[in-house]
Amino acid sequence: MTKREKLWQKAKDSPENLTFDELETLLSQNGWEFSRQRGSHRLWYSPKGNPLPIQPRKDGKAKLYQIQQFFEYQEGEEE
Repeated sequence: MTKREKLWQKAKDSPENLTFDELETLLSQNGWEFSRQRGSHRLWYSPKGNPLPIQPRKDGKAKLYQIQQFFEYQEGEEE
């Protein structure tokens, strides 16, 4: 299993343990483009142009609802 596949599996199996940096890695690996940052808020766009604003939790982890939004967008883009 490649690092990319392992990261995808980690995000699916235990999203509450995914770090913010790992979420950004997932986004870039799947064709999302970083647009801008204002304060802690970072704006990413999917390959089809859907925006996904994300910001880290205070402990450096990714917010669960933002990971879920990523998977919803990603599944919608593949259809």
